[in-house]
Amino acid sequence: MEEEAEAEEQQRFSYLQRLKAAVHYTVGCLCEEVALDKEMQFSKQTIAAISEMTFRQCENFAKDLEMFARHAKRSTINTEDVKLLARRSNSLLKYITEKNEEIAQINLERKAKKKKKLEDENKNLNEPEEAGADESEN
Repeated sequence: MEEEAEAEEQQRFSYLQRLKAAVHYTVGCLCEEVALDKEMQFSKQTIAAISEMTFRQCENFAKDLEMFARHAKRSTINTEDVKLLARRSNSLLKYITEKNEEIAQINLERKAKKKKKLEDENKNLNEPEEAGADESEN
């Protein structure tokens, strides 16, 4: 039993390290873009510090999102939780709201197309039966 817990902890640590490495890589790429655009340099220590702060902030975001959903008595985080998280940044909140509305509109269009397709298929299935009934009456 203790070995299983140890193996699980080791796996969690490995996953965390891979996640941190991915954040570090992404921050490095973004710093490189900014450096080229602004004609400046970022030291490795600066990139590492930004990466660590970003990772910790993401951990805080995850905890906050979990708490918002739990407070609403839900087990799933939804877009309202994300909007609540972004409430202090007007531009970010506006962007998230716009994207959410776009996605909702796309989903409505897909549902409408799917419903129309099903109705057309049902209509096509019923037409041969009706045609057969007309022929048998003659």
